[in-house]
Amino acid sequence: MTAILDALPIGESFFRTAPVFHKSLNFKRCALLFIAFVTFSIPNAGAQAFSDREIIFGFNKTVFGSEFEPRGSQSQYIRKFRSPVRFYIHNRSKLNRRRAARNFILSLNKLIKGLKTVIVNRPEQANFHLYIVDRSDYRNTVRNIVYRRANAPVRGRCMVRSIFTRFGITRSDAVVVSDEGKSLFRRCLTEEVLQGLGPLNDDARVKGSVFNDRSKFTKFTRFDRYILNMLYDKRIKSGDSQKVVQALLPKILGDVKRRIR
Repeated sequence: MTAILDALPIGESFFRTAPVFHKSLNFKRCALLFIAFVTFSIPNAGAQAFSDREIIFGFNKTVFGSEFEPRGSQSQYIRKFRSPVRFYIHNRSKLNRRRAARNFILSLNKLIKGLKTVIVNRPEQANFHLYIVDRSDYRNTVRNIVYRRANAPVRGRCMVRSIFTRFGITRSDAVVVSDEGKSLFRRCLTEEVLQGLGPLNDDARVKGSVFNDRSKFTKFTRFDRYILNMLYDKRIKSGDSQKVVQALLPKILGDVKRRIR
C-alpha cells in the first residue's frame, strides 16, 4: 500500500501564522485601535464584492499549483473528488471537537453544488481522514500516521495531504490542532478540509480567502464558495489543464454567482 501511494502525485498544504509584531506598552492606544480595525474589518472583507477577474484569478492561483508538492505538470491540472467524499473523524484530542467538525463537513452539501460529503463509521470506508489532535501529538500524527515515515518533514500549524491522479483525488488526510484556541481550530478546520477537496495552493494575492496564510478568516468565505462551486461544477473535469478550463470559467462563474448571493 505504501509503495502504491508513494507512486502517486501528492499535494500538500500547511497553515502558517502571519508574522506577529509586538508594541511597547507605551502604545496601548495605538494597539487598541489596531485591534479594533482588524476585528471590524475582517467580516467586511469576506463579504465584499469581487470582480469576475479577481475571482477567476483566485481560482487559477488556488486550484492549479501546490503550496509545497508536487511540482511540474502534476500541479497543472484539475484535482477534485469524482465520487462522494467519505469523511472519518479521528478525534485524538482531549477536547472533543467532533461535533463541530461533523457540522462543518455536512454543511458543505448545501454550500457546494456538485459535492457530496458523508460521515462514515469505520476508517476503512473513508477517502478523507480528518485527525483532530492536541499540539503535543501533531508531529507524531503527521509523521507516523499520515506519512508513515519517521523523518517526514513537519511544517505549519496544521496540514492536509492529498493523493491524486488525472482521474481525481483518491485520498486526503488533514491534521487539525484542537487545543490552541477556537479561532485556530476553526481556521485550520476550514482551510485544510477545503484544500483537501482540491484547491491545494495558497497565494498571498488572493484576497477574501482562507487560501492565503496572511488572512485572518476562520470561516468559509463567499470568495472561497465561488472557487469551490466553480471547481465542482460538472463542466470542470478532473485532469483538465489550466488552458482548457479558461474558456469555461466566465460562464460557470456567472451561474455560480446567481446561486450565491
